[in-house]
Amino acid sequence: MNPVNSRPEISLAQRKRQLVADELTEAALQLLVEKGFDAVTVDEIVATAGVSKRTFFRYFASKEDVVVQFLADMGTGMRSGLAARPAKERPSVALRHAVTVPLAACADRSDHAERALRVVQLILRTPALLARFLERQAQWRDDLAAELADRSGLDPDGDLYPQLAAGMALTAFHAVLQRWSGSDGSQDPAELIDQAFKVLTPALDAVPNRRTGRAG
Repeated sequence: MNPVNSRPEISLAQRKRQLVADELTEAALQLLVEKGFDAVTVDEIVATAGVSKRTFFRYFASKEDVVVQFLADMGTGMRSGLAARPAKERPSVALRHAVTVPLAACADRSDHAERALRVVQLILRTPALLARFLERQAQWRDDLAAELADRSGLDPDGDLYPQLAAGMALTAFHAVLQRWSGSDGSQDPAELIDQAFKVLTPALDAVPNRRTGRAG
């Protein structure tokens, strides 16, 4: 095979896979939001998307995965967002920016905002989905804690601060999602996150001195 032609073929295959995944996601979210999580089957999802059941399970392990994936990407950029903040920036400011970006992406895109709201409501009100979402948040907490340890020069295993600070930031993130969804989208997530971080700022900025262990 001519190596010059291999790259376009790979790119085409990737685009095709992404298109199928997007169609499955769109069909699943539409049905789940309209009918409720328990009322929708995988058979209905694949029928709506026009694909086989085997194709569905090639992309998703379960219908839960379709929904959780909608918000999973919110956390993937949190650590990189935190790492991109200025090194001397106060932790409260850096963390607020890190968790604000995915919230804004979820709520501010006019063409997807309404669906995003309904999916967030579905996740927070369905125990099975909420459990999966909280599992994701646990991983995000570990990622943020590792980055905070790097930024502050603390031991990620021996110092409590990185895990506690990351946990507080994600608690604020989750609380804002709850308030936003509970208000049916009438409250601004950006304003809510600012309110939350005003409460958390003193604790987040009390970074222990790496030598003395006391807050700096």
